[in-house]
Amino acid sequence: MLFNTQLKSNPLLTKKDFEKALIDLIDPVYRLMDVQKTPGRFHISDSGSVYGETRRDIEGFLRTLWGLGPLGTSTSKINEYKKYFDAANKGIMEGTNPASKFYWGHLHNYDQLFVEMGALSCYLLLTKESFWDQLDSSQQKNIFQWMNQINHHTIPNTNWLFFRILVNTFFEEANLAINNEQIKQDLTELDSYYLDDGWYFDGYDNQIDYYIPFAMHYYGLLFSTFYKRKSVSISKFKERGKIFGKSFKNWFVKDGTALPFGRSLTYRFAQSSYWAAAIYSDINIEDVSLSEAKYLLTNNMREWFQKPIFTAEGFLSIGYYYPNLVMAEGYNAPGSPYWALKNFIVLALPDNHDFWKAPEIKPNFSIKEKNQYSRMLLVHNEDGSELQAFTAGQHSHEHAHGEAKYEKFVYSTTFGFSVAKGYVLPKQGAFDNTLALSDSEFHFRTPFGYEDYSVEEEFVYSHWKPWDDVSVKSFIIPVSPWHVRVHIIQSNRPLHIFEGGFSCPDDGTQVITKQENSIFYQSSIGISGLISMESNLEATLIYPEPNTNIFYPKTVLPALRGKLAPGKHILNSVYLGSNKTIEIPSDYKIEWNNNSLQITIGEISKNVTLTPL
Repeated sequence: MLFNTQLKSNPLLTKKDFEKALIDLIDPVYRLMDVQKTPGRFHISDSGSVYGETRRDIEGFLRTLWGLGPLGTSTSKINEYKKYFDAANKGIMEGTNPASKFYWGHLHNYDQLFVEMGALSCYLLLTKESFWDQLDSSQQKNIFQWMNQINHHTIPNTNWLFFRILVNTFFEEANLAINNEQIKQDLTELDSYYLDDGWYFDGYDNQIDYYIPFAMHYYGLLFSTFYKRKSVSISKFKERGKIFGKSFKNWFVKDGTALPFGRSLTYRFAQSSYWAAAIYSDINIEDVSLSEAKYLLTNNMREWFQKPIFTAEGFLSIGYYYPNLVMAEGYNAPGSPYWALKNFIVLALPDNHDFWKAPEIKPNFSIKEKNQYSRMLLVHNEDGSELQAFTAGQHSHEHAHGEAKYEKFVYSTTFGFSVAKGYVLPKQGAFDNTLALSDSEFHFRTPFGYEDYSVEEEFVYSHWKPWDDVSVKSFIIPVSPWHVRVHIIQSNRPLHIFEGGFSCPDDGTQVITKQENSIFYQSSIGISGLISMESNLEATLIYPEPNTNIFYPKTVLPALRGKLAPGKHILNSVYLGSNKTIEIPSDYKIEWNNNSLQITIGEISKNVTLTPL
């Protein structure tokens, strides 16, 4: 674990520290490429993806260019790290040369390598004088012809459009043949994804995740900085980028940890790359100073470098807090995690830039913020060390574990969330912070797609139909550090019910309390538990299948389970998830008065009016 050890001790205080971090990250794969004698690709392992092995190996190489490009803006750094730039430049020339056995090939519609052209375009733009301008005309023609394939194939109407924009931006900068109308068309389509307050969706209007900061904004900000012509308008990207940060900062907590939510979590510290792009593009983010943006970027990276995210050889692994193929998407190949190198765009900043001198200042996080665009009610605890995001209406049908990554009741920076290994039994489903129903004792269903939803100031609401004759309306009400769940279930069939709280690492003990029908578990990272108001549901602890939680390889899950007869049921329960020491109160009540709910949890008292019922 040599490389992981080096990164753990890197303070990320100076530009030299960032350079060292980048080299420590790429050195193992560049050594591998040298040993394998395969310029422009390297083979890390044999796990699969939706695209074949050749593209998996090329992908990993091209993603290292997100880091090397910014480093290569300095001639002295090219000389200092010559062996890496020599290897990168040779890889590009071999990969784009049709006569080479290492040629990257003829591409097809929706080809994965169109994605990797984003990194290659930025590398060529950032190192143009030292690399592109030194090539002969035949080498330049090879690169142009290979990259120009993106202009003659179909790509998804998602953030992928930015890769074509970046390719054509480089073509303009290099005075190559260019279709300006293509850039305009792509920008028009991307503009249709804009919501408001800096928020986009990414091709799918019910899926709002990290692709907004590390794709839509990241590429838009880079494009607006690289593009020098007057043929299209670029100002909107910087204006939207300025607005976005004031709400996105609330996806973080004070130690730099970011909210675990959505797909592509294996890109890890790319979740803070928006801050790097914003600093590089020289925008003044609303309500976030340079020092605060620096704090969020550097602390997020420091926190990640403390995690066991590397293989024994020093390669970034597929997974999140630890190597884990269970939670991966189909497009997570062995080289995919190097997308995280997008953070190193700050290495393109000059040595005297204010970023390198600015002190780090922790931003003020909102205690509670409703964000209608990400469909979240975000709740920080008082000292900003824990974030819980209550969601309703998010949905992803295209990618693995969409129901777990988007449609749970709450997501936590302390407890993470779990994905299913199977749905036959609750221990396989690891159904934390969700409601699982079955019409037998096997094969459970959890929320996946909504009939209706709303995000209010005091609660989130969702309406879900697991079967045509079963309706579930759920109200989730934050009462920090607790939250209340109310489910109104109308069913024409008998149901088996399982509802989980927050998963904990399996390293603690059950907490004994005087509360009836309750269960609590104190772990090394915090306490999780619940109190049920329903006598027909049993409070219990279960031990899910290992490697289901994205934070902890082995977990304990407080849960409710039982049976419901056909008819209408109103289920009331109280859940706790806290990284603090919490006294379990003896006084707790949920009292209904028409559609108003009076909640009492110890000294906490709250009245909430619920609509629609």
